[in-house]
Amino acid sequence: MPALGNYLIVTGAYWGFTLTDGALRMLVLLHFHRLGYTPFTLAFLFLLYEAAGIFANLGGGWLAGRFGIQRMLAVGLALQIGGLLMLSALDPGWGATWSVVWVVAAQGVAGVAKDLTKTASKSAIKASSGQGAGQLFRWVAWFTGSKNAMKGFGFFLGGFLLQVAGFGPALWALAALLAPVLAGVVLGLPRELGKAKASKSFRELFAKTRGINLLAAARVFMFGSRDVWFVVGLPVFLYGQGWHFIAVSSFLAAWTIGYGGVQAVAPSLIRRSPDGLSREVPEARLWAGALAAIPVALGILLAVPGIGRPDLLVVAGLAVFGFAFAVNASLHSYLILAYAGSEKAAEDVGFYYAANAAGRLLGILLSGLLAQRGGLEACLWGAAAMLLACMFLTVLLPQDAKARRANA
Repeated sequence: MPALGNYLIVTGAYWGFTLTDGALRMLVLLHFHRLGYTPFTLAFLFLLYEAAGIFANLGGGWLAGRFGIQRMLAVGLALQIGGLLMLSALDPGWGATWSVVWVVAAQGVAGVAKDLTKTASKSAIKASSGQGAGQLFRWVAWFTGSKNAMKGFGFFLGGFLLQVAGFGPALWALAALLAPVLAGVVLGLPRELGKAKASKSFRELFAKTRGINLLAAARVFMFGSRDVWFVVGLPVFLYGQGWHFIAVSSFLAAWTIGYGGVQAVAPSLIRRSPDGLSREVPEARLWAGALAAIPVALGILLAVPGIGRPDLLVVAGLAVFGFAFAVNASLHSYLILAYAGSEKAAEDVGFYYAANAAGRLLGILLSGLLAQRGGLEACLWGAAAMLLACMFLTVLLPQDAKARRANA
């Protein structure tokens, strides 16, 4: 029961964090788009958020092993509160340049907060799970799926608060929501959870097994393929089709909630094996190929002259994309913990999610550039190219027990 209790506390804390994180993204995107910022400038606002996450994941995994998961989770939540309050202090009279600088800096704080919290939370699942690959897959799937559903609610909450309360009051409300969550983590989790022998040098943080390295590289392209259309291209496209703020945020919310729901049930869609790899890796290869085909088909359909209601075509196509992407993401989230060893699981998870942040950074950069040059169609072709790279790397994943990191 202590392990289950820790799992529930960590999941609840990450729900609270993710709700505010999704709301923050939608607040920033829609507020500054309304002020007339270009797609590339909108993407630039999120760059430090993702770049900071790369280093936060690497350092967070090491710190979680050295000081314990509870402390790192608490630090991540506290930083998120600080970033929200910092952003609420933005003064409209500062002008465009200083406003961008301030927002980018505040987003950098939020980026560190997000990835410290994510690394600590995923590591806590590995530390708490003790009944084999089956339980680990179920716990990871439910955690990841429910977290993404909560992020979807956050997208809706951000658009709603912006519409009814305005930018500053919305940020204060989100900070107030996180305060009791932080208290729950400090009081409810054991301080020794996840403490382990940490690497002695920075170089050791990159000395991973072949399976972990390949999976991390595949993660770069997989999550880059989502953000290349999701972050800037899609919201700007829908807004340009006449959708209002709440309609845009509601679709993004529904997509993310549905995506999270599929992730939560992914174990029932995947052929399982006693060793946790021999069937799961071939399944990952199969689903990677299916995912890569979807943006190609959607890009071709959007290029058909005179097609009616392209916004509805995009909505339908991205619903199919979301299903396949959710299964892939759930499989990958499980495989990193399956490949990781017990002693340095937090570092392995941190390394993997540093790759995740690098992919999001690449996707955001391309989202702004491609949306400005070729609209959503260009974003979809960029996604297709990334997913082909992801598929190739997934094919190379090892699928035997020797691929796991040694526990020593």
